[in-house]
Amino acid sequence: MTTVQADLAPTGVLRASINLGNPVLANGTPDQPGGVTVDIARELAKRLDLPLELVCFDAARKSFEAMTSGQADICFLAIEPARAEEVAFTAPYVLIEGVYAVPRDSALTTVADVDADGVRIGVKRGSAYDLYLTRTLQQATVVRGDEGVDVFRAEGLEAAAGIRQPITSYVADHPDLRLIDERFMQIQQAVGTAKSKQPDTVAYLRDLIEDLKSSGFIAASLTASGQSGALVAPPA
Repeated sequence: MTTVQADLAPTGVLRASINLGNPVLANGTPDQPGGVTVDIARELAKRLDLPLELVCFDAARKSFEAMTSGQADICFLAIEPARAEEVAFTAPYVLIEGVYAVPRDSALTTVADVDADGVRIGVKRGSAYDLYLTRTLQQATVVRGDEGVDVFRAEGLEAAAGIRQPITSYVADHPDLRLIDERFMQIQQAVGTAKSKQPDTVAYLRDLIEDLKSSGFIAASLTASGQSGALVAPPA
């Protein structure tokens, strides 16, 4: 085995943690997952000549825990300071946006309006936007649940936070809600591995992502899974 092979996949199998809870990045079932993260994992395994094991979860926090507990060798997560303490990230390969949904008759019309005293925001526990809003909100309160829209509904909150694509779809199906179109954050999705990995291993992953962006691999994968190729992050 090469140094990178041995360091990245010490079991001899590349174990990739996949978050099926983010439809932009992954879709399908644990038995038959698909999407850009699955395609990247397969390409990495192919280039390293390693067998691949996809370890699937329904939430980013579970994917993160698998990475940090040694159940996975690589993960696909948004870059966040709290995660970067334990995970070595590549540059982003995809940029997505966090947006708010509010009741149609709400007085909240801008992102700035939402960060106000008495405003409660439903979020998916441990998501990138949970971490971001927890870190940046000055007055509004974060309320966590298994899904942001579910806790928003169940507790009659003032706003729900989420990824633009699924939140937009949810609002389209629920005419009592509307979208605040302005984003409250840009979510930088990247490949990560344990910080204990060798510098050459991390450099290999970073170079791989730049190659997959510049070659059109990421854009083609996104398009094939029903997402926009325009989501591809620019070169690092």
